[in-house]
Amino acid sequence: MEILGNIIIMIGVVFMVVGIIGIFKFENFYTRILVAAKIDTVAVLTVIIGFAVLHGLSSFSLKLLLLLCIIMILDPLATHMVARSAYLSGYKIEDHQTKGKQAKDSRGESS
Repeated sequence: MEILGNIIIMIGVVFMVVGIIGIFKFENFYTRILVAAKIDTVAVLTVIIGFAVLHGLSSFSLKLLLLLCIIMILDPLATHMVARSAYLSGYKIEDHQTKGKQAKDSRGESS
């Protein structure tokens, strides 16, 4: 069980690293918040499951599973609230490719 728990924790850490790279890769606020939400839900939940497997059936594991249920409910809601408030406040989606195309068009170059 110890090896399985450590493998699951390492999978969660890999999800976190890939998610952090994704946050730096994307330039749009909405895509960044999507990646951050995936880090919250997938990576953190995987690490929590790994710790629950690592500690076996105990009161600590039951507390972790309760925390897992709370995170599964609240993290997507919080991400939705942040993205919706940005949308309702008028935060526009700016596509990097669209900005580059507009710059070329303003200089008179054709695409």
